[in-house]
Amino acid sequence: MDDAEAFLAAVMPVLTEADTAMHNGDAEPRKALWSRTDPVTLFGAARTTVGADEVIPFFDVLAGRFSNCTSFEYEVAASGVSGDLAYVVGIEHTTASVGGADPMPYTLRVTTIFRREDGDWKIVHRHGDALPEGDVDLTRSQLGRLRNF
Repeated sequence: MDDAEAFLAAVMPVLTEADTAMHNGDAEPRKALWSRTDPVTLFGAARTTVGADEVIPFFDVLAGRFSNCTSFEYEVAASGVSGDLAYVVGIEHTTASVGGADPMPYTLRVTTIFRREDGDWKIVHRHGDALPEGDVDLTRSQLGRLRNF
């Protein structure tokens, strides 16, 4: 198993579990994956936030908008490892309730960057946005519900 395969084997199960929990209203598993050491950045589909002191608490706000996750799948398009930095690029397919609406599917393209800290992979950056193709209107509708904080 090469470094990239070992990295994916280590992070994808916990990343999927954390994002499923987030979409069920529980931010704690996602918060546990993030670094507390700056630089930390979130270029999210709902908000851009910079610095661990702002990013980590935002996940509680974000989780408060989600419930009833009926599915979450992460389709890995690419990944890599170089020393203590690694990344995953992929497509997230989610069906969940956003802002109290009925559960509906939406899709995001996502890039996540990790830094190895004390032997553990911690997230230091995430960028997510709507795919330019596919059911863009449905995804934008779901994202619009996220912005109504």
